[in-house]
Amino acid sequence: MNKNILGIAILLSSIAIFSQNNKKNILNELDSKKDSYGIIAQKIWNYAEMGYLEEKSAALLQKTLSDEGFTITKGIAGMPTAFIAEYGKGEPVIAILGEYDALPGLSQQAVPEKKSANKRAGHACGHHLFGTASAAASIAVKNWIKTNKIKGTVRFYGCPAEEGGSGKVYLVREGLFNDVDAVLHWHPNSKNDASVGASLANKSAKFRFYGVSAHAAISPEKGRSALDAVEAMNMMVNMMREHIPQESRIHYVITNGGKAPNVVPDFAEVYYYARHSNRKTVINIFDRILKAAEGAALGTETKMDYEMIGGTHELLPNLTLQKLMYDNLVKVGGVTYTDKEKVFADKIAISLGLEGVEIETALKIQPYKTEAKPFGSTDVGDISFAVPTAGMSSATWVPGTPAHSWQAVAAGGTDIGNKGMMVAAKTIALTAIDLFLDNSLIEKAKDEFIKKRGKDFKYIPLLGDRAPALDYRK
Repeated sequence: MNKNILGIAILLSSIAIFSQNNKKNILNELDSKKDSYGIIAQKIWNYAEMGYLEEKSAALLQKTLSDEGFTITKGIAGMPTAFIAEYGKGEPVIAILGEYDALPGLSQQAVPEKKSANKRAGHACGHHLFGTASAAASIAVKNWIKTNKIKGTVRFYGCPAEEGGSGKVYLVREGLFNDVDAVLHWHPNSKNDASVGASLANKSAKFRFYGVSAHAAISPEKGRSALDAVEAMNMMVNMMREHIPQESRIHYVITNGGKAPNVVPDFAEVYYYARHSNRKTVINIFDRILKAAEGAALGTETKMDYEMIGGTHELLPNLTLQKLMYDNLVKVGGVTYTDKEKVFADKIAISLGLEGVEIETALKIQPYKTEAKPFGSTDVGDISFAVPTAGMSSATWVPGTPAHSWQAVAAGGTDIGNKGMMVAAKTIALTAIDLFLDNSLIEKAKDEFIKKRGKDFKYIPLLGDRAPALDYRK
């Protein structure tokens, strides 16, 4: 055999052995710390803080990372609960995303029957697990960098207000990902999956109508009802549904409809979402919703203004990074239930109207797919148009559990959630190590990214130039 070829073969073999040994060490390290990370996650589960109000949650994650030697930068992009935690020097820069906001009105105890915990909100999307697992992965990568004297930077992004507040959009708008080579993220789910993801672009706003109050019985002719304007707007938008692409989604909730039936409301507010898999279609739909609001104000002799609350791009997939993450998820494996957890899971299944729980779903890894149908929205979409991005999900909930449900809150408050969280932490850490060790993976991901995004792409945030909507949950 040619000496040069032999030398290359020996080098590649040494790199492979080095990589496998380091991966094994990282998995062992994360296993040894699973209880301490479980405690952190459950503290955030108990805090249950909504978007831009996650003061305790953000502080706990900041302290966790600071204690491990990360440099913390707080209050980034005009958001008090957003932060960056960084360790290392130079390139590559690998970013790991973490979320920690809860959802309003989903208070639930960690029990398999509906039982309120008497709080304003609940972690029905598992972001307490999201933020903790991402911090755990970042720390594991940091320890690996330090031990092996690896060149490069691991950066944790503390991302508030994913649930409707579009927190990550402001990070992208501020250019805080401009020097990042790759972004890794995950999300709680009822199954383990690292296939290519998809999401719906989204624009949301609160439409506010101002009328004239009057006694509804004695002098209704003197009144101009702001609630009438909201209802007229809703009627027009509902008729519009027939004339938009069928894959579109429009939802609304009346957040203020007046205070008493015998008083003509002089103020009313309705909160709208518009979604589609293509942001250009979303922009068009939103503009038509705005026209309905203007028409409603004209027809009811009221005044209208609106406030953009959120706006997100669809996800731009990166198959290079995605397949790498999938391969690592397969190595990590899924979640195994104890007998006690199986009893809990069976009760959750009954509450969902399921005949039984397919426990093996939590243990298995879903087959790899290169295409996906979008359903929900995420502000990760904007990041995916700024830098190559890959994500995954793990079984933090009982199989069959939908997101944004009390059943998701309940499982997230138990060790079922903690176990799924550690699957994600391990997978992300292993994927980050692969990127540090093989720069060709990053270059391949970047080439794919540029081809899909387009060389002439110009980023325009769907929420415009507004400041973060810090009070949208108050």
